[in-house]
Amino acid sequence: MSSGEQVRLYVRRLIFDGVLRQGQRVPQDAIAQTLGVSRIPVREALIALEREGWMTIVPHRGVFVNALDESSVRDHYELYGLFYGFAVRRAIERRGPELADQLAPLAAQIAETTDTEQLQELTQRFHRLVVDAAQSPRVRSLLRQMTGIVPGNFFELVPGADAVERRGTAAIVEAIRNEDAAAAEAEYAKMLREEGELVVELFRKRGMFEQPAETVPS
Repeated sequence: MSSGEQVRLYVRRLIFDGVLRQGQRVPQDAIAQTLGVSRIPVREALIALEREGWMTIVPHRGVFVNALDESSVRDHYELYGLFYGFAVRRAIERRGPELADQLAPLAAQIAETTDTEQLQELTQRFHRLVVDAAQSPRVRSLLRQMTGIVPGNFFELVPGADAVERRGTAAIVEAIRNEDAAAAEAEYAKMLREEGELVVELFRKRGMFEQPAETVPS
């Protein structure tokens, strides 16, 4: 992980943990000192986070945390569903049901494991195989640009996400085996939409949608 990626993850974790609240100025010097990096990767990370909608950079004033609302979280997972749905459709067109033979053992392990670290690794391998099979550099590029909203192990932090992923990956494999691109696409969208709702519920409980006391200066 590069210095810039470390900073991005760290800042998102500060937001997730409530250390940085909506409207607050991001303490760039403190972050650089904590992580033992220069201001350059911190600045690069904050520019990237602004592109992703997390921050607003105000010239000569600083960098401020954007408001996070339920709609933006849902939109994030809807977009994931669209991208992965497109990828699995292309994967079926280009690889056919043989892709199911590669994914089925992963889906079986996903169904059986109770270890969240292993589950995270297995699901990443599952989705990576689908994207690779799609043979679409454009989809791969778009997915790389999307960073997770939940920093850290998704299945450890989001209650119920493991059950959604188990059901979803099994259904996706079945649809691929049947060469039913529409069903596979729909299952991806359903799985990610349900996970998005779980994230909304988690953020609501953590008070991450509350209105900030301080606002970004105009």
